[in-house]
Order: sequence, then structure tokens, then C-alpha cells
Amino acid sequence: MSVGRVSPHICGSDRIASGRSIHGFGIKAGFGFCAQLNNALASMYAKCDHLEASQFLFREMSDKNVVSWNTMIGAYSQNGFSDKAILCFKEMLREGFQPSPVTMMNLLSTNAIPATVHCYIIKCGLINDASVVTSLVCLYAKQGFTDMAKLLYKYFPTKDLISLTAIISSYSEKGDIESAAECFIQTLQLDLKPDAVFLISVLHGITNPAHFAVGCAFHGYGLKSGLATNCLLANGLISMYFRFDEIEAALSLFYDMSEKLLITWNSVISGCVQAGKSSEAMELFCKMNMCGQKPDAVTIASLLSGCCQLGNLRIGETLHCYILRNKVIMEDFTGTALIDMYTKCGRLDYAEKVFYRINYPCLATWNSIISGYSLYGLEHEAFSCYSELQEQGLKPDKITFLGVLAACTHAGLVCKGTEYFYIMKEEFELIPGLQHYACIVGLLGRAGLFKEAVELINNMEIRPDSAVWGALLSACCIQQEVKLGESLAKKLFFLNYKNGGFYVLMSNLYAIVGRWDDVARVREMMRDNGGDGCSGVSVIQVTSLKDTNNNNTHLSEGYLNTITWHHLCQY
Repeated sequence: MSVGRVSPHICGSDRIASGRSIHGFGIKAGFGFCAQLNNALASMYAKCDHLEASQFLFREMSDKNVVSWNTMIGAYSQNGFSDKAILCFKEMLREGFQPSPVTMMNLLSTNAIPATVHCYIIKCGLINDASVVTSLVCLYAKQGFTDMAKLLYKYFPTKDLISLTAIISSYSEKGDIESAAECFIQTLQLDLKPDAVFLISVLHGITNPAHFAVGCAFHGYGLKSGLATNCLLANGLISMYFRFDEIEAALSLFYDMSEKLLITWNSVISGCVQAGKSSEAMELFCKMNMCGQKPDAVTIASLLSGCCQLGNLRIGETLHCYILRNKVIMEDFTGTALIDMYTKCGRLDYAEKVFYRINYPCLATWNSIISGYSLYGLEHEAFSCYSELQEQGLKPDKITFLGVLAACTHAGLVCKGTEYFYIMKEEFELIPGLQHYACIVGLLGRAGLFKEAVELINNMEIRPDSAVWGALLSACCIQQEVKLGESLAKKLFFLNYKNGGFYVLMSNLYAIVGRWDDVARVREMMRDNGGDGCSGVSVIQVTSLKDTNNNNTHLSEGYLNTITWHHLCQY
């Protein structure tokens, strides 16, 4: 009697009960010692994140074969236990089993050192297996050894799209779009038809405005080949156009799509928020609800970021209610976005409540609450969180130190700030960015330590920008250092003469020391460059739906809020 197969579709946590039922039926039917059934069950449990069950089945097998070992190596690999996968492979060799091509492919998926595995593949005579070579090329490309991946691909007779996709993706991640374009041409010469995944690999790497034309060319190829209707490629194109502020092109592409999946709505809503068009993002969200598409955690996180831009606490609270009603897990990016929204909308107390209800905050969540405390001048709370996240086994990153340094700057803690700056560079080996330098320069300048601040700027590993010089100019206003301020203003003028910020700072500096003629001169210069230094914007929520001048119905912000509230409350 044959055992048959355990369905490969039984791999989600919601179907684990079905898998256990099949397991129980197999034991009841007398197949409990069948190696074929146990191998399939071990694979099923691993795919359902029940690695312990896979390990138990493997240990209980009395007649392990190569498939059994391959299954266990693959189980460890796909669950992120690379070290255990390698140890399992070594144990397999000690037991006298010879590796098969599947063994090597599972081993390559552990993200092992490609050169080491490459040597062993040659030693055991599997270097001519097409699947093994393809996996090896992908591993080289994934780890950034793109030239080695391309060399191996070049001298292997079989050419396939998977290897070329891995190589072109590696080039794109490095920003080497020219080499990626060459690979694309090579693909066409080999009569290999690029698919949507191939094209999207290039589009993700187009971040430099100089390469925007290349992205447009790939869009043209997508239209010509009929791939532009593919949802994956369309989302990639929408993201690319938003990346370069080509909002009309992105929206046009979006509205031309016949079928808009949730990932597509998320792409366009997120793109609008990142482009500073949060009002448009809210309108799209309303249309999304009208189309019957239910938002997910990604949608909510994007909208919360939009609330930060608009300063709209009401919509943010509505989104929070949706999260609670639908029991959306507030871990990682959702909780982080919620904390960020509350801190930027003036409700640090709400942000704290959200933070302390998260069982296992990730580093991004810790960074968000640290930045919130820094924003409100609560340096002791920020320092406490910095210490606590390390106690939880997390390693601070550049954003963590940016929040801590900002807290030191607001509190005027020079010694503490320079200490954290040193720890960041020496202990954690993080290279400071321009924002880190701006914090330290501002901290030193506000304490009157201009010599030290200028010396730090002169020794920077990267070229200082207007934010760094502006931080020092702001400190000059506090300390009334007119001579240095004038020198800095000249630097800022040549960096970006249209930036009205340094005109205002210089005007304020002259006003503090009573040089009113210079105040008038600076304001005149600002007006000549397109600003008056007096313009401002206030945001209010309008509830009326009627324009009092012409009685036409219009979509006011208040109406938008009402729609958003109504649709969210439906769920």
C-alpha cells in the first residue's frame, strides 16, 4: 500500500491542525515508521514554524536516508538556523551519507560562505548540476560577490533567467545601474524573456536621479512586452515615480490599472505620504474603502505617518481605534508608527501607553520613544530607554544615537553628548552622519565652545552641509557671536542661497545686537530671493460642507475626516 503525499498546501499556521490530523491518521493506519511519510511530515511541520516537531520526527527515525537529512537541513535553513543546518550537514557526512544536489541547494540557502561551499561542490563532483550552479550563483550575488557570480555564470554552459535575475539584482542594490542594464541586454541576446521579477530587480535600485531615464526605458519595455499590467511590476513603477516626485505619472499608472490589489493601494498611499502629499493619501484611502478593500497593518502605518505630516490627531486616534477593534498586532512598524504619530501630534502620554503595552519592542520602536522623549526635552527618560534597550539584548544604531544626542542638545549636556558621540564611533563602530554632526556642533556652539565646534567640522569625514553650518549659526544667535555668524552666513549663502532659514537666523542675530540697518538689508535680500520671512501656515479643521460664496459642495478637510471615520468605524 502506498503512503501518498502530505499536501504542500498545508504550510500555514491556520492549517497546522489539518497536518496534525493527517499525522495522526498515518500513525493509526500503521505508517508511523514509514520514512517517506515522516520526511513529508517533518517538512510540513518546518513550514508551519513547528521546528521542534520536525526535530522530534527526525530523531525518532530509525532508517534515515538522504531525503531525511535533506529535509532536516532544509528545515533548519528555512527557519533561520544556519549554524544548525551546517552542523546537521556535517553529521550527515559522519554517518556516511553522500550529499545530493538537493543537499547542496539546501546548504546554499543557509547563507553560508559561498567560496567554501563552492570548493566542496567541486570536490563532490556536483559542479555540473544546473540547479546547484544556479543556487551558487544566487548565493554569490546575494552576498555582494557580483563579479564572481557573473564569472561562474559566464563559464557554465546552461543559461537561465534565475541566475541573471540574481546578478542584476545584486548590481542594482549596489547602485550599478549601468552593469544591470548590460545584463538586461545580455538577457535579450540569449533569447531569455525577462519576467516581472527581473524588471523589478532593476527598478528597486534606481535611486539616483541620473538613472531615472533608465527606469522610464524599463517602463517602456514593460509596455511593449505586456508586462506592465503585472501587479508586481506596476507597483515597482509606481514606487519609482514617487521616489522622484513624479506624482502625476505614478497616479496615472495607478488609475489605469484594471485590478488594484491591496499591495497596489499600499504602494500609492505610502508613495503619497513619502512625497509629502498626505491629504491625497487620505483621499485615496477613502476611495480604497469605497472599493471594498480592507486596510492592513501596512496601510495603517502609512496613514499614521501621514497624520504626522498633517498634525491631525483625530484621524490618528481613529486609526488607533481600528487597530484595537481588529486586534492588529502592535509590534514592529505598526506600534512604531503609532508612537511616532502621538509624539508628533502632541500626545506623549498616549505614546507612552502604546509603548508600554508592546510586549517585545523592536529597535525601531525603542528609537521612536527615545526620539519622542528628546523632542519633549525629557532627557533622563531618553537615557533610561537607551540603557534598557541594551539590557533587552538590542544593539543601538545610528537612529538611536541621533535621538540620544538630540536629548543632550536640548538639555545642554555637553559632556554627556560628547561621551555618547564617542561611544557611537568607538564602541559600536558607527560612522556619524550629517545629522549627528549637526547635533554635536549645535551642542558645543550653544555652550559657547565655538573653537571646538569649528575644529570638529574641519575634521569631519564627510562634507558638512547647510544643517551643520546652520546649527552653528543658530548657536551664534544664542551667544551673540556676530563676527562668526557673518562668516557662517556667507558659507550658507553659497551652499543654498534660496534657503530662507539662514536669512532669518542672521536677521535675528543683528536684531539681538541692535544693528537694525543690517536687519533691513538681510530681509531685503530674502525678499529678492523669493521669501519675506513672515509667511506662515495654520491648519484648522473645517466641518461645513457648503462654500458660503457659491453654495457648492466641496471636499473639505472636515468632510474628509468624516468619511475616513465612517469607513474605519465599519470594521
